[in-house]
Amino acid sequence: MIVTLTLNPSLDRTLALDSLRRGEVLRATSVRIDPGGKGVNVTRVLRAFGVDSHAVIPCAGPDGEELARLLQNAGVPVTEVQVAGWTRSNITLAEADGRVTKVNAPGGALTGQEVALLAEAVLERCVSQNAANAGTANGAAANGGVASGGTANTGTANGGASASGGFANVGMPNSGASNTGVSWAVLSGSLPPGVPDDVYARLTAQFAEHGVRVAVDTSGAALLAAVDAGPDLIKPNRQELAAAVGTPLNSIGEVVAAAEKLCSRGVKAVLASLGADGTVLVDGSGAVFGAAEAIEPVSTVGAGDALLAGFLAAGGQGPEALIEAMAWARAAVGLPGSQMPGPPDVVREGIRVVRDPGGKPAGALHLADNG
Repeated sequence: MIVTLTLNPSLDRTLALDSLRRGEVLRATSVRIDPGGKGVNVTRVLRAFGVDSHAVIPCAGPDGEELARLLQNAGVPVTEVQVAGWTRSNITLAEADGRVTKVNAPGGALTGQEVALLAEAVLERCVSQNAANAGTANGAAANGGVASGGTANTGTANGGASASGGFANVGMPNSGASNTGVSWAVLSGSLPPGVPDDVYARLTAQFAEHGVRVAVDTSGAALLAAVDAGPDLIKPNRQELAAAVGTPLNSIGEVVAAAEKLCSRGVKAVLASLGADGTVLVDGSGAVFGAAEAIEPVSTVGAGDALLAGFLAAGGQGPEALIEAMAWARAAVGLPGSQMPGPPDVVREGIRVVRDPGGKPAGALHLADNG
């Protein structure tokens, strides 16, 4: 079970344009509305691939109701925690040449009690699933717990590769889900107003006490605080990783060194997305760099979420999981708006990995200026 927590979900409205011309009245060629938010996207793509996942979100106002309805209609299991604020709506302007301009609203504030209710909903899913897994492993039927499907409403909060060197092609991983049976909690996205920067750090520690593995995908001060809590995985992009270590990253070798620096502070693994330049994985076994054949992008929205989902679905470790992650992300880039890919969209050929790239020619590869 992979449970995602999105503290700042959204309705994503994507308007397709021939070109974006500032100061003019423009007409969209098409409009689509998708459920949005990084954790929500992770659950959406996992469910599309048949991986057991459940989304936990705060919900408020008409946009919150529409968000929940879209998720339910798509068959995405979701727990809605009713809160007093509002659910934001984000705008994506997608031009015909592939350029994307995204305008994200700040979202409604969350109180400490509302965050606690959301954390309780995540733990209820994860801990009950871990207990069921343990019972199955012991040959006993799991009794009770929470079902892995359907929609729940908690009410309103009141008050207060195997390659040893060089590039190698690696086949599709054998596993379609996490290979340990232990639940993952994915803490993903920006923080809404009123939520302290250390919220993901506190939740990481809380969930770890219950045997839940934690993946964090955020940025800025929230990422820095989470690093010191020792999550099992973080998924920064190049800019977020550079900000976390306080230095520009201009080569694969520099990305590896930055990831290793965060691992030295307690993070167990770093999955760094570099856009068209590839992806770097650093964990206790070393570093792996993945590169993929370029495709013509349609929209990059949600590609990082698909990357994280694919990595966790394929076991959450090693070069095979990295390849699956990159295949899912590449599929997302080829789809409009924040549409998430499914199995027919994924092509695994053309993805290559190299172990320990920092000391090899791959480490000297320079990244694109906008990577």
